[in-house]
Amino acid sequence: METRFKNAKVFDIVITAAAGTLSVAIMLFGIAHFGLGEAWPELVLNLFYIACLVMIWMYFFNSRRITTHQFNYWCSVFVGITVLLRDILFPPPLSFYALHLACLILSVLLLCTLTYFYARKNWQSYTKRNLWVICIIDMLIAALYNYDIYMEPISDYTNYMLTEIWIRPTITYGLVACFVTEREK
Repeated sequence: METRFKNAKVFDIVITAAAGTLSVAIMLFGIAHFGLGEAWPELVLNLFYIACLVMIWMYFFNSRRITTHQFNYWCSVFVGITVLLRDILFPPPLSFYALHLACLILSVLLLCTLTYFYARKNWQSYTKRNLWVICIIDMLIAALYNYDIYMEPISDYTNYMLTEIWIRPTITYGLVACFVTEREK
């Protein structure tokens, strides 16, 4: 099998795909452990994450079934759907209203940047700095959620929530790493 990437970027993309796959597997175990009645929203989110990971693997192994434009467009759509579902339409209850408001504002900003950067036709003109904004915003959202989880009492759900929070930033890091690598060619 021939891979699309050479040099050090292979490490970034493989680590991202492996970490994302492991995180999704942990979340699927959590869904089986807690039951579908309690964890069905996580299953819906995981379907979008799995679709992104499958596209990352297809793109990495230079599948002829997915072009660069299709990869960027569909992964950004799926990540955008997860932002819309988890962070905007059905946000988790947070300890402080200011924390909730900050997460909501950053989520809307992330959705706008995904729309602006990935949904346009001239995707090759983006700079690395513009692309890293997407990953940084998503990591800020995850860090705020992470902070809120540590403010709450620890329960059986804590480890699964911490894993779920960091899946999307891992996937956005992989998307940006794939996209920046493709742009450098």
